[in-house]
Amino acid sequence: MTDAATMRSRAEQIAEEMFLPAAAEVDRAGRVPQSHLDMLKRFGFYGVAAPAELGGLGMEDMATAGYLLEVLASGDLTTTLVWMQHHGVVLGTAASRTPGLRDTWLRRLASGDVRGGVALAGLRPGGEGMRARRVDSGYVLDGEVPWVSGWDMIDVVQVGARDESGAACFFLIDAVPSGTLTGTVQDLAALRASRTAVLRFSEHLVPADRLMHALPMDAWTRAEAPGSALNGFLALGVARRCLALLGPSSLDKELDSARAGLLAADPERTPAARAVASELALRAATALIVHQGSTAVLRGGHPERLLREAGMLLVYGTRPLIRDELLSRFSVTTE
Repeated sequence: MTDAATMRSRAEQIAEEMFLPAAAEVDRAGRVPQSHLDMLKRFGFYGVAAPAELGGLGMEDMATAGYLLEVLASGDLTTTLVWMQHHGVVLGTAASRTPGLRDTWLRRLASGDVRGGVALAGLRPGGEGMRARRVDSGYVLDGEVPWVSGWDMIDVVQVGARDESGAACFFLIDAVPSGTLTGTVQDLAALRASRTAVLRFSEHLVPADRLMHALPMDAWTRAEAPGSALNGFLALGVARRCLALLGPSSLDKELDSARAGLLAADPERTPAARAVASELALRAATALIVHQGSTAVLRGGHPERLLREAGMLLVYGTRPLIRDELLSRFSVTTE
């Protein structure tokens, strides 16, 4: 098992020596460089959420998980986002009770030999959504899922869909385009190299042994409503880089405070902690632009990229509760 201190040190090295120097190039690219993903695999980062017996940290150490996200995102948010999605698949596979699924997939996911993404937005209110219908050979999926990162760079994707009983079901499917599964990559203002796509399913057959787990829809909705505190560390990563470029300022203490807020956040406090982190990233990027002056708006430099990334993180992984907290911090009320 790799210890937390070693993973923290490795993250710092990767962020400063590999990610940051290439960040502008990645920002202009159409996909994350394979070398970035291979580096994360080589140093064991695809397995950090795996159980200890597979060399992982289990993600039970919130401080270490958050630190890894913050530091890697401070070097290259795009690569970090694609890598981050993988751990939802690792955790879902580790918890699965479907015979054979854990044994078949978990070790390969933990090593990075198989890379995963998540497609859960089809369970949330609004839009067409995702539906699962039981058939003799397994399940048939229909519907649409937005915001699936890593398309054409991942091997499998965890898909959430509502079945005929109303339960939330989660499937591990092959991330391979076909006549029943298509992905349309979105032209984002930032993080374009993440290849974030809309997936569309039409009578897509999934074998029964790819059902990861199922739970009552209301239980999933309650757990989902506050959002994930871990996602807030992506915003702290952007803020961290902005403050490093800005130099010592009053925002340094705010970064420490926002980090402590995320680490202490229970479900009730998570929306506010997420809003604090996202708003801080935006202010830090704005301060960096103003501090550097007119050259900061030239494409290819860190300031303008970080400002666009901070803007993206105002809506990434957001929920109505987080949105309301953000609007309150901006002194905006809506009807």
